[in-house]
Amino acid sequence: MSGTSLDGVDLAYCVFGEEGKKGFKDLKDLKEKEERERPCFSSGNCCWGYEVRKAVTVPYPEQLSHKLAQAMSLSGYELALLHNELGRYIGMQVNEFMTAFAEEVELIASHGHTVFHRPDLGMTLQIGSGADIAAVCGKPTVCDFRTLDVALGGQGAPLVPIGDELLFGQYDICLNLGGISNLSYHENGQRKAYDISPCNIVLNQLARQIGKEYDADGIIAQSGCIDTLLLEKLNQLDYYQQSGTKSLGREWIDSEFFPILNSSHLSVPDQMRTVCEHIALQIASACNATKGKTLLITGGGAHNHFLIDLIRQKFHGQVIIPDDKTIDFKEAIIFAFLGFLRANGLPNCIASVTGARRDSCGGAIYGVDN
Repeated sequence: MSGTSLDGVDLAYCVFGEEGKKGFKDLKDLKEKEERERPCFSSGNCCWGYEVRKAVTVPYPEQLSHKLAQAMSLSGYELALLHNELGRYIGMQVNEFMTAFAEEVELIASHGHTVFHRPDLGMTLQIGSGADIAAVCGKPTVCDFRTLDVALGGQGAPLVPIGDELLFGQYDICLNLGGISNLSYHENGQRKAYDISPCNIVLNQLARQIGKEYDADGIIAQSGCIDTLLLEKLNQLDYYQQSGTKSLGREWIDSEFFPILNSSHLSVPDQMRTVCEHIALQIASACNATKGKTLLITGGGAHNHFLIDLIRQKFHGQVIIPDDKTIDFKEAIIFAFLGFLRANGLPNCIASVTGARRDSCGGAIYGVDN
């Protein structure tokens, strides 16, 4: 998993099982989907369980991080080269990661790195060639999870909610604080989800203006003051007035959010304090509207104690912060699960979440003989 905040590549080694059964579908032979004995793992409130045996985050090399940050402005030729370069890099990191295990890895699932996301134009692009990953690792690789849903008229996002439903369904609301904040919840027999607001993608960029990679524990934001005029302008953005299925991309943040922020001419601490207030207000408004009483928070923003305190103050329920592995790797766990579902021909994208014409089984698979 590579998020919009450019922290690095999250790698998680996961095992999935159908709870209550002696065996579960194994991916060793994707054509025959043979059954073999393995323990089942208790998690979630549905028929699926999981175990994370190891998880790490590998920071991007400075040169690759710079290329990814500039990816939106590259030529088509340069972007194609970066697509392959990132795939090879991910493949090499997976190889190093796999050497820690005696057990065979049966499938790699890679979200890739989002460069463009314009579902309104029928387009989304995640780079990091799955073919290169499969070639480097010699393992079947699932990638390109979003494009089928977009082709079916959906937002192609968020994709995590099916994992929230099947692996973390004991919580009323699941909130991810990544580059963009998003939530999912169960309502009237369906899973609902949408992107709420920018989050770490803005806070980290502000921190970099004063030589920090991020605002540890929210200390910088806490030292600032709320600017009511800026807060009002941010809260009045058209996106927040939209209802139903919706998603955010870097393009919107660059064209709509940052111009308002930059025109304020405030100090970085005051901008961060105001943005944190804005994020917490938007999140609390979205979560309170669901009527849910338990809120699970994961993603890098869950380590921002100041932001979490603001959300606690505004949410009308219980805020749950899990263990660090779940905080940091929940998205990687769920994309592994999406790959598992894809390889078994099971739906991994929910139309009630994305607004597509139907549920779908999305993702391209490389490295499997047909």
